Amino acid sequence: MDFGIEIIFRIAAIGILITVVVQILKNAKRDEIATLVTIAGLIIVLVMVLQLVAQLFDSVRDLFELTVFWGKTFLD
Repeated sequence: MDFGIEIIFRIAAIGILITVVVQILKNAKRDEIATLVTIAGLIIVLVMVLQLVAQLFDSVRDLFELTVFWGKTFLD
């Protein structure tokens, strides 16, 4: 995944798509399924954000050269 503006557009597109699907399901009196779709969309976005946070931590670790040396980091 990229760190650029592309990820913001992806999250926004998922949000818009989920909103449209939920509104259609609610109008069809399928509230339970609409709730499940909302939760699924939230999980998808959270996984995307967690991947970005993991990449951020890797970048910070590499920036400060916090490498493992004989089973311990230099900060231990």
